[in-house]
Amino acid sequence: MKNSIAVIATGNLHKLQEIGEILKDFHLQTKSMKDVGLGDLEILEDGETFEENALIKAKTVMKKTGYMTIADDSGLEVETLDCQPGIYSARFAGENATDKDNNEKLLQMLEGKPLVERRARFVCVIAVVMPDGESFTVRGELYGIIGFHPKGDKGFGYDPLFMTREYEGLSLAEISPEDKNKISHRGKALDEMKKVLSERLRSE
Repeated sequence: MKNSIAVIATGNLHKLQEIGEILKDFHLQTKSMKDVGLGDLEILEDGETFEENALIKAKTVMKKTGYMTIADDSGLEVETLDCQPGIYSARFAGENATDKDNNEKLLQMLEGKPLVERRARFVCVIAVVMPDGESFTVRGELYGIIGFHPKGDKGFGYDPLFMTREYEGLSLAEISPEDKNKISHRGKALDEMKKVLSERLRSE
């Protein structure tokens, strides 16, 4: 693998640290988009699924750098809303929507619906593209329900509305980051990525 470097295609520092920790086990040097001169790169994510968008990001960066690249795409799917907001989770209420805007729109769309019709899941897909163009994706999911009003201040995005099965009666924004990481969709996807990457690198 070219110089044993992996580029993590995100500007999110938390993701950089989280993925970087896992890649230490593979003796890979991690680089951010900024590290490889792509800090201002804007990638058009025009796929129709989380998998497609994650691959678009990873393939674009790999082609520009020649290094193994890792990218993710994630969001919330609500069963009764035909899996909305899905890939549009970050901009559900508009291109410049805030978390509060998105949460308010979701609550409006679910107004009057009982808990049994508020089932939802968080999805995280991670794409890995190798320097030779070979690629794979892995997926992690977290199931729960959408509450009737926001609760807690520890999370971000839709966390204040998402009630987990693992911590009954609590939203993701009411549990500690450590507890959230133990059950999170991203954590599950990262575990799967680690397994697949271990097999791929061992066979090289």
